[in-house]
This record gives sequence, structure tokens and C-alpha cells, in this order.
Amino acid sequence: AVLADQRISQSGRLAVAISGGSGARLRERVAPSLPGATWFEVGGGTIDDAVRLADEMKSGRYDAVVGLGGGKVIDCAKYSAARIGLPMVAVATNLSHDGICSPVSILDNDAGRGSYGVPTPIALLIDLDVIREAPVRFVRSGIGDAISNISAVADWELSHRVNGEKVDGLAAAMARQAGEAVLRHPGGAGDDGFLTVLSEGLVMSGIAMSIAGHTRPSSGACHEISHALDLLYPRRAASHGEQVGLGAAFAMHLRGDQQGSRLMAGTLRRHGLPVLAEEIGFSDEEFVRAVEFAPETRPGRYTILEHLQLSPEQIKGAYADYRTSLLDGAGPV
Repeated sequence: AVLADQRISQSGRLAVAISGGSGARLRERVAPSLPGATWFEVGGGTIDDAVRLADEMKSGRYDAVVGLGGGKVIDCAKYSAARIGLPMVAVATNLSHDGICSPVSILDNDAGRGSYGVPTPIALLIDLDVIREAPVRFVRSGIGDAISNISAVADWELSHRVNGEKVDGLAAAMARQAGEAVLRHPGGAGDDGFLTVLSEGLVMSGIAMSIAGHTRPSSGACHEISHALDLLYPRRAASHGEQVGLGAAFAMHLRGDQQGSRLMAGTLRRHGLPVLAEEIGFSDEEFVRAVEFAPETRPGRYTILEHLQLSPEQIKGAYADYRTSLLDGAGPV
């Protein structure tokens, strides 16, 4: 009904990408209302999967591509739709990150993981009843990703002051507001009001990236640290939101905003997210190595990490100070 009402597909000829697990169950519920749709199962979250999906879809005469599922499905669908020149509609089944409405597809490749520019989805549907059916860890991951915007925008503004990098004021304001709204909302993962704010925050983050024309509004040192953990410890990496949330709280500490760092860490902890490396299975030494390596994951990007150029010993000391600050400011962690 939404697709017809918005004149995206009045004919009902749709290519629907789903996962093999939850997607198959959703297909049973949705298929009767989409008799003209063709269903495609996404094998995984690699660039090869996305290309294969596009090849399978290109022989049909579809009005649009629908990505029905989590982040991997939606990222594959966005890339595939761009490859065959069709508008894409995202139907999110979880709120794990801001990719549901971003102009980027994050796909694994032979070098690790890449970010591929794609058109923003033409429409987005989030059903909170479906969101609540997903494991709560997906909501927690989305919380970490949304809150990390605050640190990412601070990095963007730092680059503007030091290097003259252009900052789009509207994009920065939208991304920061999205993070602040989630940071300061008193509700939790089972609360409709909070889930609505989180959904809106993740969508605003994607729109902010579209306005800016790049990922700067939502990606700074926090994401560099997460990318480093992914690359250095690929078999042990935690969820994206857990890693960027921790990275954001630590980056806030590095730029001297201890109050902001403690506030962020306190909110993350309240929602069951980690605030220390050991809570996601990494030793202090492994985390220090990831922070040292982090700037190499985004060459040309300027954040607090590139600004300070800390040695391993200095990073180790800063992380020890961060831990102490949390203990002093927020009780035992």
C-alpha cells in the first residue's frame, strides 16, 4: 500500500531482496500482498553478493528494488539497485546502524571492508512491531551508532578549524541533533517513544550524509577505531554500534571533554553497551594497537587521532586516564 500510494510501484512489479533467515519468515507474511514481486535471497554482505544480486535482477522489468531485512540485506540491495539503475526502498527489520537511509553501502571485499557510494533509498519503512521481534542487541548497536555522531561532528569541526575543511552546517546540525536526542532520551529499548527517537535519529544521520555528500557527519575517530578493530581482529570484532560507541566515548576523552565522555559512557552503560575494551573481549594492549592503527583506515580524514598523533605509550596512558575518569565520575564500570 505504501509503495502504490507513493507512486513508487503502482504495478506491483518489484524485486525484493531478503535474507535466508528472518527474511524467509517475513516473506510468508508479506508475499500475499505483493503478487507481482520476485523474491531474491541475499547470500551475504560481500561485494560479490551485491554484484550477483544485481545480475539476477537485471533481466526483470521492475519498478523498484526493495531491501527487506537487516544491514547486510539493505546494503546489498542499495548497491544492486544503483548498479541496475532502479530506485531502492529500504524496509528495516532492525535498528542496528544508520545505513538504513545512508548514501553508502558497506560491503566486505578482498581487502577487508569497503564503503561504496550509492543513491539514498527513495523510501524507508520501519515497523516497530517488527523491530521488537529482533534481538535487543540490534537496538543497542543502533544506539551506539547514533550517539557516536556527537564525536564525529566534533572531529569534523576540528578539521575545519585546523585545515579549513568545509563543514555543511545543516548536515552537522542534523547529525549532532540525532545523537543528542538518543543520548538524552530517558527511555529504553522496549519503549515505543525511545524506539521512535532512535529510528528518527538513524534516518537523520543518513540524510545528513546525503546532504554533505560524504560520511563525515557520522564518521570520525569513533569509526576509525571500529574499522581498525575489524581489520586487526576480524574474527573477534563486536557489533558495529558497540565498537563505535566505545570509540566515541574514548575520542571525547582524548579531546579533553571528560564531562561529555562520562555522559556518553553513562548512557551507553545504561543501555547495556560496553564502555571499556575488555567488555568486548579485547585487552588494553589490543585496544591501544587498534587506536594506533585507526588513522590508516581512512587516509586523508582528519580527526582527533590525526591531530594528536599519539605514540603507543601515550595512547596507553590516555586509555588508563579514560578508565580512571569513568571510575571517578560514574561509579564502578
